[in-house]
Amino acid sequence: MKRTIAIGDIHGGLKALIQLIERLELHKEDHLIFLGDYVDGWSDSAKVISYLIALNKDHHCTFLRGNHDDLVYRWLKTGEKNKEWLQHGGVSSIEAYKNISIEERKEHLHFYEQMHNYYVDNENRLFVHAGFSNLRGPKHEHHETSFFWDRTLWETALALGETISKDHKYYPKRFLLFKEIFIGHTPVTRVGEDKPLNFANIWNVDTGAAFKGKLSAIDIKSKEIWQSDKVFTLYPEEQGRN
Repeated sequence: MKRTIAIGDIHGGLKALIQLIERLELHKEDHLIFLGDYVDGWSDSAKVISYLIALNKDHHCTFLRGNHDDLVYRWLKTGEKNKEWLQHGGVSSIEAYKNISIEERKEHLHFYEQMHNYYVDNENRLFVHAGFSNLRGPKHEHHETSFFWDRTLWETALALGETISKDHKYYPKRFLLFKEIFIGHTPVTRVGEDKPLNFANIWNVDTGAAFKGKLSAIDIKSKEIWQSDKVFTLYPEEQGRN
C-alpha cells in the first residue's frame, strides 16, 4: 500500500539519513516529503544533497525549503556569508563543499532552486518547514521567508495544548485551514520530547538531529514513526550544532 512519509530536519547527518531510509523499507510507490534543513550541522551536508538527488531518481520525493537550505543556497550562488548562519552550522557546510566539483555544485544549485516553500496534498494536509502567518493561508503570505523562518505556528500550538477545541471562538484560524499541518524547524527536544510531537492539528517532526536527538519519519496516515539512532553517536568526533 502506498505510504506518504514526512521526514524531519537532517542537518548534514547523512549516516542517520541512510539508516532511517533503510528502516523505512521503502516501496517503489511511497511518497517521501522532506521538511527541509538538509544542511548545516554534521560534516556531510554536501553529501546529503547528493544522496537526496540520487534518491529522487528512484522514488517519489518532495523537497521543502528550510532556512538553512536558503542560507547555503545564497552562499553557493553569491558568496553571501550571513554572520548568524556561520555561528549556527554554516561553517560545517562551507567545509563540506570544499571537495565538491564545479559540476556537482551546479547540480546542487539546481536542486536548491527546485525546492518548494510548501506543499498541500489532495486531502488538504499542509507540509511546510516552519509555518506561515497570513490568516488566509500560505497562498496569501506576503514574505516567503515565513515558510522557513516563522515559529509562531508551533508556538501557538504549544501554548494552545489541549485547552480548547477547534469549535471554540478563539481557536486559531490558521489551524482551521488544513486537515493537518506537518512542520520541522523547531526541535521538540526543546520541550523534552524525542519523537514527533502533536498539538491540535500540528505535527512537528524535527526531533533534534542537529543536536542530541534522532532523525525521524512519520507515516502521515497511520502515524507510525521510524527513527535513526541519536545522530551524535554516528559522528562521535564532531560537535554538530551543539
